Amino acid sequence: MSEHASIPDAPPPESIGKRIQRLREQKGMSLSGLAAKAGISKGYLWNMESGTADSRPSATTLYNIAKALGVTMADLLDRPGLIVNVTEVPSELREFAMEDHLPETDVRMLAGIQFRGESPRSVERWRFIYNAIRHSSGLDPHPDSAQAATGE
Repeated sequence: MSEHASIPDAPPPESIGKRIQRLREQKGMSLSGLAAKAGISKGYLWNMESGTADSRPSATTLYNIAKALGVTMADLLDRPGLIVNVTEVPSELREFAMEDHLPETDVRMLAGIQFRGESPRSVERWRFIYNAIRHSSGLDPHPDSAQAATGE
């Protein structure tokens, strides 16, 4: 039974493509503008939004779209369980975020990361994970964190 089925008169769940389109339009972005900012083709984005894409987008593609829209992955995936209150941000992550001046959306995304039920326990591990995510998504590491990681 879906979580929406238990709520009387709840609208059906929105597809990821329709959610992307709705968020894009709310931000006043064009299809080409979002595609360029997310580093994907306009045709692929159109296929996603229209529901004709024959494959699921990768996590990297979704991350790039969320980043380009200025929303969290939780917002993009419509997963309210992924939303983390500021009080739930581990102290080590909060310290890393302050040192490296991370955007709030990135902190919220990182706060949901756990491995075997536990969050990283040091600023250095948070920095490593953050840079690994940015590197795997084709983005340059945050300038401050790259300098801090290399000691420059």
